[in-house]
Amino acid sequence: MGGKNKQRTKGNLRPSNSGRAAELLAKEQGTVPGFIGFGTSQSDLGYVPAIQGAEEIDSLVDSDFRMVLRKLSKKDVTTKLKAMQEFGTMCTERDTEIVKGVLPYWPRIFCKISLDHDRRVREATQQAFEKLILKVKKHLAPYLKSLMGYWLMAQCDTYTPAACAAKDAFEAAFPPSKQPEAIAFCKDEITSVLQDHLIKETPDTLSDPQTVAEEEREAKFYRVVTCSLLALKKLLCLLPDNELDSLEEKFKSLLSQNKFWKYGKHSIPQIRSAYFELVSALCRRIPQLMKEEASKVSPSVLLSIDDSDPIVCPALWEAVLYTLTTIEDCWLHVNAKKSVFPKLSAVIREGGRGLATVIYPYLLPFISKLPQTITDPKLDFFKNFLTSVVAGLSTERIKTSFSECSAVISAFFECLRFIMQQNLGEEEIEEMLINDQLIPFIDAILKDPRLQDGQLFNHLAETLSSWETKANVEKDDKTAHSLDKVLLNFWERLSEICVEKINEPEADVKSVSGVSNLLQVLQKPKGSLKSNKKKVGKVRFTDELPESNKENEKCVSSEGENSEGSELMTEPSLTHNCSDLISPLRKKPLEDLVCKLAMMSFNYVNEQKSEQHLRFLSTLLSSFSSTQVFKMLLGDEKWSIVKAKPLEIARLAQKNPAVRFLYQKLIGWLNEDPRKEAGFLVDILYSALHCCDNNMERKYVLDDLIEGDLKWNSILQVIEKACSSSDKHALVTPWLKGEIIGEKLVTLADHLCNKDLESSVPSESYFSERWALLSLVLSQHIKNDYLIGEVYVERIIVKLHETLSKAKELSEAENNDSSVSFICDVAYNYFNSAKGCLLMPSSEDLLLTLFQLCAQNKEKTHLPDFLICKLKNTWLCGVNLLIHQTGNTYKQSTFLCLSALWLKNQVQSSSLDIRSLQVLLSAVDDLLNTLLESEDTNLLGVYIGSVMPSNSEWEKMRHSLPMQWLHRPLLEGRLSLNYECFKTDFKEQDTKKLPSHLCTSALLSKMILVALKKEIVLENNELEKIIAELLYSLQWYEELDNPPIFLTGFCEMLQKMNITYDNLCGLGNTSGLLQLLFNRSMENGTLWSLIIAKLILSQSVSSDEVKRHYRRKEGFFPLTEGNMHTIQSLCPFLSKEDKKEFIAQCIPPLLAWTKEDLCSTNGGFGHLAIFNSCLQTRSIDDGELLHGILKILISWKKDHEDIFLFSCNLSEVSPEILGVNIEIIRFLSLFLKYCSSPLAESEWDFIMCSMLAWLETTSENHALYSVPLIQLFACVSCDLACELSAFFDSATLDTIGNLPVNLISEWKEFFSQGIHSLLLPLLVTVTESEDTSETSFQNAVLKPMCETLTYIPKDQLLSQKLPSRLVAGQKTNLPEYLQTLLNTLAPLLLYRARPVQIAVYHMLYKLMPELPQYDQDNLKSYGDEEEEPALSPPAALMSLLRTQEDLLENVLGCIPVGQIVTIKPLSEDFCYVLGYLLTWKLILTFFKAASSQLRALYSMYLRKTKSLNKLLYHLFRLMPENPTYAETAIELSNKDPKTFFTEELQLSIRETATLPYHIPHLACSVYHMTLKDLPAMVRLWWNSSEKRVFNIVDRFTSKYVSNVLSFQEISSVQTSTQLFNGMTVKARATTREVMATYTIEDIVIELIIQLPSNYPLGSITVESGKRVGVAVQQWRNWMLQLSTYLTHQNGSIMEGLALWKNNVDKRFEGVEDCMICFSVIHGFNYSLPKKACRTCKKKFHSACLYKWFTSSNKSTCPLCRETFF
Repeated sequence: MGGKNKQRTKGNLRPSNSGRAAELLAKEQGTVPGFIGFGTSQSDLGYVPAIQGAEEIDSLVDSDFRMVLRKLSKKDVTTKLKAMQEFGTMCTERDTEIVKGVLPYWPRIFCKISLDHDRRVREATQQAFEKLILKVKKHLAPYLKSLMGYWLMAQCDTYTPAACAAKDAFEAAFPPSKQPEAIAFCKDEITSVLQDHLIKETPDTLSDPQTVAEEEREAKFYRVVTCSLLALKKLLCLLPDNELDSLEEKFKSLLSQNKFWKYGKHSIPQIRSAYFELVSALCRRIPQLMKEEASKVSPSVLLSIDDSDPIVCPALWEAVLYTLTTIEDCWLHVNAKKSVFPKLSAVIREGGRGLATVIYPYLLPFISKLPQTITDPKLDFFKNFLTSVVAGLSTERIKTSFSECSAVISAFFECLRFIMQQNLGEEEIEEMLINDQLIPFIDAILKDPRLQDGQLFNHLAETLSSWETKANVEKDDKTAHSLDKVLLNFWERLSEICVEKINEPEADVKSVSGVSNLLQVLQKPKGSLKSNKKKVGKVRFTDELPESNKENEKCVSSEGENSEGSELMTEPSLTHNCSDLISPLRKKPLEDLVCKLAMMSFNYVNEQKSEQHLRFLSTLLSSFSSTQVFKMLLGDEKWSIVKAKPLEIARLAQKNPAVRFLYQKLIGWLNEDPRKEAGFLVDILYSALHCCDNNMERKYVLDDLIEGDLKWNSILQVIEKACSSSDKHALVTPWLKGEIIGEKLVTLADHLCNKDLESSVPSESYFSERWALLSLVLSQHIKNDYLIGEVYVERIIVKLHETLSKAKELSEAENNDSSVSFICDVAYNYFNSAKGCLLMPSSEDLLLTLFQLCAQNKEKTHLPDFLICKLKNTWLCGVNLLIHQTGNTYKQSTFLCLSALWLKNQVQSSSLDIRSLQVLLSAVDDLLNTLLESEDTNLLGVYIGSVMPSNSEWEKMRHSLPMQWLHRPLLEGRLSLNYECFKTDFKEQDTKKLPSHLCTSALLSKMILVALKKEIVLENNELEKIIAELLYSLQWYEELDNPPIFLTGFCEMLQKMNITYDNLCGLGNTSGLLQLLFNRSMENGTLWSLIIAKLILSQSVSSDEVKRHYRRKEGFFPLTEGNMHTIQSLCPFLSKEDKKEFIAQCIPPLLAWTKEDLCSTNGGFGHLAIFNSCLQTRSIDDGELLHGILKILISWKKDHEDIFLFSCNLSEVSPEILGVNIEIIRFLSLFLKYCSSPLAESEWDFIMCSMLAWLETTSENHALYSVPLIQLFACVSCDLACELSAFFDSATLDTIGNLPVNLISEWKEFFSQGIHSLLLPLLVTVTESEDTSETSFQNAVLKPMCETLTYIPKDQLLSQKLPSRLVAGQKTNLPEYLQTLLNTLAPLLLYRARPVQIAVYHMLYKLMPELPQYDQDNLKSYGDEEEEPALSPPAALMSLLRTQEDLLENVLGCIPVGQIVTIKPLSEDFCYVLGYLLTWKLILTFFKAASSQLRALYSMYLRKTKSLNKLLYHLFRLMPENPTYAETAIELSNKDPKTFFTEELQLSIRETATLPYHIPHLACSVYHMTLKDLPAMVRLWWNSSEKRVFNIVDRFTSKYVSNVLSFQEISSVQTSTQLFNGMTVKARATTREVMATYTIEDIVIELIIQLPSNYPLGSITVESGKRVGVAVQQWRNWMLQLSTYLTHQNGSIMEGLALWKNNVDKRFEGVEDCMICFSVIHGFNYSLPKKACRTCKKKFHSACLYKWFTSSNKSTCPLCRETFF
């Protein structure tokens, strides 16, 4: 068919369509062709009615069905499959009437498509058919005859899912009872269809040869033939008997066809299998017909007997048996001896060719059906037959397969018994069976242990039992005599081969083992073949049934439906009921054989020490333990009484040969070279004990033996054997429970523990078996009882416990080799096995010690890790056992009580470090998780309650916490205090020990987290108390300024364990917890108040919940410390109304206090503190109220001025007065910050004079800053000064108008001067003391002091009179006062406190522009030196820089350039880096303020010292990869993002939120300044750096800095006010170009300067514009000069242009170029050519000459080459 998109033939308007083709065909011929196969003529429509015209289809069938039916006729597999699935769905979903319309057309489609080549299509067809049946039901009946043949074939489809689907459809149509009736209804049509397929069809008629490949055609044909054969068989099986006769003629015609019989020899195994199944069915259902065709059936079946295809074989053998049964004269049509038997023999000799399990069960029925005429001579036939069977056993496949081996052995014995039964009395055959078959067979099996798994010995025992039983019950003397003779012959021959196997010095291990197994089975058969997993048909023999019965019964059917009951069983076995009783006919010969073999082995043991024979002897004695055997073994040897033996033993030995053998022989063997596996000797011991009369005798013997004769390893094996066998245990129970073994084991435990601890052991193996023995007697239980006496178990455990307790005293190395590991193993086994046994007290003590060892740090216990792991498993096992005991566990268990007490002591002793606490918590976690498994739900709650400290203990632990936590709340004004309570501090020796409160709260929090997994309820509000205490611990840590490392580690540990604020607050009853916290806060204040604030802040508690607790404001008054702290903490969260209520309570009392009450908590101090807290949250906007308070304070000053600490010594001042002063100062600061209404002059005077007076007090008492309240006083005093400075600094014209007239001048001339004259010397003094961190309380005053100093004006800074500080040998042009200022302040940039560094930076920053002018005055002395001139920036800064460079090298030196380093804020490294970067900012500021000539000298100095190179390397370790502001990431992309290069850095002292960005931002700022002010030097460094660094710098600068700098450079040109005489400069921002036009007389020069994309790293290009009146060479020189200036000078483009213009001006003025650099003005130091050659008179720059001389190593003139003078 043509493609749809191809060009069509002219006139063909529509695409090709198969549906249309069919329609046309119908119109022309009247019908659609109705063929099924390709060989059918059109006139013969077969069994499917053809469709009578397409119009009829159109009219009768639903349009959707019509479409689907058309698709089903397509060739494409996928189309057919989808169409069939769609058809099935439509059958289900559409109405019955619509579906019924399809029925006339379905048979044709079904018959064709059910034979489709694709199996998925066939399966889908049957599934769709089922849906069709379920819809139309009985309406299918008219079409059954045309469908049924193909339907039966479909049920026999070789693709199982398709066959199952067809069967399901069949069952859906017909219930099982109706199926035969339905088959009978269509029998003729079915037979016709199937016969045609078998006889008429070929591959080419079933499929079109032109369109279907040959391979596919053949596969379909073979499948159809197979299905047809199986369908015929199914037809036969399902047809009722009365319907068979009517089909006889059809079957006769089928059987008359030679083509049918050829299927038996077909190359396809499926066809052969189906053929033989059909033959079996024909024999069963139509035997008479098969007898008539005997001449064809017999050869077809019997001559195929060697077919070894696994598919064919089961069907073939079934057909063989049916043929033999049905056709009596079958042997007339085949030659048995020449054709059949050789083939059978070949198959059997080869072990069934992998099909032994199929073939061999058929052998007995087969030979039973052989007529005597065929088997004569019987002797030869049976001999050959059995020899073939035995030969099959020797094939490798049979040996390796247990099931095949079993099948062969079973068949051999079945046939042997059958032949013996049939030929009893014929001596030749009897002898042949025993001598030539059975005995060699046994001999072969004994040599190969692989064959012994095939149940041979069981079969043999069963065979013997049947013969013995028959001999006993047989009435016929002749038969009984024959059997006796057979048995006698058997035992003689068996004895011979057994003796032969044993009677060798080097006996074969396999053979000896085989003999041993054989004798055991013969003595006590283990059972019949029922032990086989696979069900095997069992054969029973009888002479009583008539022959006809036998024949009928022995025919086996393998047909699936009918074979369940057709096993070859005719009579119950006679022998199975008495299998445990040994027949007299067997007993004597067996015993004789055993005695003979035992004696022989005994002799070999005595003579040659043969272990193999000793093992054999052990096995024999275990199975045949009798005094007779022992007596025979001892022979004539007499018992010599040893004096040492007790009398009872002597008597016993005299009486019992077994005991005598034990002492005379066995003990010697046991004590010889200790064998690795002497278990077989212990078996002999048990055999001997078995011969004792009673248990007491056995106890006497064993007690005597362990006193000296038996070694520990033998005792271990004796006990192990007792544990493994209840029979053996019964023999030794009294002995095990006895005193002697118990005492001996206790002594052993003592010896093992102490010996091991005191001295080195001989070897590990020396003790391992002894430990194994201890473990066994402790852990092995028989019927919930110990092996040994309970009292001895307890004593052993006590010994183990004592040893374990000493383990802590040993070192780790000693513990590695100690007995602790063995004790763990023993204890673990003991706990693990003690199910149902109550733990004894000693074992609970052991458990407690195990727990303690695991709950302590290994540094204390000195135990290696592997031991700790063992200990943990052991105690967990013990606790697990403990909690599963019944009763009140906690009260009964000493372990739980003592462990709780021990835990409580551990955490309260303050002796734990982090690691120890971690180990403890881990152990407790394991313990509690185990306790959770207990059925006693109260157990965990009771346990936690017993660990919980009392209220007084909690109080004591809280008081023991160091009080440094108060520093921060006091400084931040969150709490107020007017007494000293800083007595407790961290002690040096306790730097690693955690406070007991932290340990206890962590432990109990961990416990409740575990407990709440099961929602266990705790009593007495314990949960809330524990949470409150943990919150107390966490808050205490949070408030510490500089927490020690171990405390930080503690908090990290809590985080990992999920012990956090949020987790715990969500656990308890929030209202209960809040109530508890409020009560404690009101009572004690301090941390409890802060916890409430923290809870509200962390949103764990809503404000409504809090409100309920402070609703009654009066409840807080009169003020106590607790009430005051609670209000202060709540202030930030109160509404304005609530705050007003509190303020209303506070104002009236402020007016009424006497002097005495002003300082008390319930007086002025407390109420002012609350007022300040409210004011701090900016909730008071009432200006009159604030002025009122201020007036009250002024009145206090008038009335009680001595309370105000003005210019006084604080050493004698009480804390109460300090407290009230702090609150007054705090109020004034807040007043200035938040009061917007103007103040009167008197109020300003009060505030400013008080401030200065307090500042004087602060300055005079700096020695007392270690006292917290004095430090706080200093801080608030400086804060007030800072607020005033900020106020006046930010004053605008509007605000100045509201101030008193002279206030600003007074401030500048007096107060500001006064502040800074006090604070600057104070800063110098304070920083001279020990260098401590910014965050430490000792340096708290630095923040406000330094912030105040940042406001110092430059003139006041220059006028400060500091002590003179000059450095010897320091080169400087500065005056003394400036140098002193620099030398004093510069070193403080190294101070380890950020406020100091920033304040010093701000002060020096104001000085930097003033300094270059002093070098400028001395500039002339640097110009004419012989070498390159260089000038150092201020020496104080440079010496500081050198120190900082060394420090930075240690911090950053090892890190590659480009790898970003994150500096931890406020660390030591942070201060170093901050100081270094600030120093560079100052140097760069200084550099920028200098003139061009000075900058050249300074840059030369920096170049020589390589300081700038170091800076740049460090900057690329400090600048972030992405220097954008974090908050700008969300902003719209069309705006340029803010970066650290575009935003100015605000160095704030108070602001700490941005601390993590300080260093990166500062580094970017310094890099920006460096590029801007020293571009030439950066360019030089960049060009000389290695490639990796070169790329990093280029990429980073281009991306983030170049645009910013270019924009600034262009903007500076555009906004420049610099005017050039004769030159105009313009800038173009978009193209980053600067255009300069130089005009002098008639000459016009236009230059275009282009900035590169990586400016300033890349070279600036200079392009020519207009050029009038200038020679080309001169023009090029000037362009080169400008390019050189712009590239090599450290300045802006304007400065470069000015230099160039100056150069050109000089040229026009007549000054000649220097002939080295071809420039008038030197590009670096801006000098003119001054050094003239005396010969040629040419002038050169000094720097150029110096470089010429040094690089050329000559002193000649560059021009005339004469010596230069």
